[in-house]
Amino acid sequence: MVTRVLMPRLSLTMKEGTVVQWFKKEGDPVEKGEPVVEVLSEKVTYDVESPAPGVLRKILVQEGADVPVAQTLAIITALDEELPEIEAIAIAEVPVEGVGERILASPAAKRLAREYGVDLALVKGTGPEGKIVEEDVRRFVEETKVMARVREAIPLTGIRKTAAERVSLSARTAPHSTIFMEVDMSKAKKLHEEIRVTYTDVVVKVVAKALVEHPVMNSTLKGEEIRVFEDVNIGVAVATEKGLAVPVIRNADKKSLTEISSVLKELVERVREGKLEKDEMTGGTFTITNLGMFGVEMFTPIINPPETAILGVGRVVEKPVVVDEEILVRPMTCLSLSFDHRIVDGAPAAQFLQKVKQILESPSTLL
Repeated sequence: MVTRVLMPRLSLTMKEGTVVQWFKKEGDPVEKGEPVVEVLSEKVTYDVESPAPGVLRKILVQEGADVPVAQTLAIITALDEELPEIEAIAIAEVPVEGVGERILASPAAKRLAREYGVDLALVKGTGPEGKIVEEDVRRFVEETKVMARVREAIPLTGIRKTAAERVSLSARTAPHSTIFMEVDMSKAKKLHEEIRVTYTDVVVKVVAKALVEHPVMNSTLKGEEIRVFEDVNIGVAVATEKGLAVPVIRNADKKSLTEISSVLKELVERVREGKLEKDEMTGGTFTITNLGMFGVEMFTPIINPPETAILGVGRVVEKPVVVDEEILVRPMTCLSLSFDHRIVDGAPAAQFLQKVKQILESPSTLL
């Protein structure tokens, strides 16, 4: 009996997923419920289990390919059963290189296209049945004068693809405005050193406290309504080799600083191990992104839709400042608040950022 392994739907909005890695190869025996392939959707990885015992007879989608929900990823048959001819014909018609129309091209043409960074969808094939041959690619390169060789072609898939789609959506739909403010981190630095929490831990707690007093910053625009969230769920941007992920600290306003530190540390570890669950990446109401560890002093962060605002944190650097008519050296940082101007005007956004500054400069209220 032939059993198909399908791309699962991991959420109501999921349209496609990425094949990350196969745990089995063709011809390997499998047990029912045994993981056979790892897939990725909306920044969450998931092990797809074998729906039946038997042999992994045919892998249809290679690692790195994006495929729509419910498309067949592989075929499983009984131990002593060969793939029926009618099934072999049917699965041969399934594209194995990703979503969309399959492009017929010779291996030599594909290699040359990768070398020159040519999109084969733009090349007219002159081979049998319109197949693209090596000479077609060479002709395209000469005609378009694409003579620089490409060192590496990195597919826009998985987390990176999701991040690209979300920032594009944010830039298209939310009129961004960004304001900046310098903060004296002397007392926050002392807190960081004394109770061994990170600057990000401190900022998360400070922002959660400020959002309670400025609830419009903790909102979203839905149709003709501004919906203010009851929960304060802070997302923290985390850089990984596969792209940007944003785990969420739920009810951050109700957690102590040490609790936030513990939760965030665990979430970051799980992100980098690729073990974060979908519900740990959703439901955020405000996002924080810290590039200070890379030496960045200030930047313009992009709002994480459908949220109203995002706070960027720069590096903490010793600077001369005037305090009570004296020039002193203090650890300073620059905060960057990007906000959706449809929801919030400049004045309330500035008042919120002032509150964040005020608490960061007197963080004893956090303990």
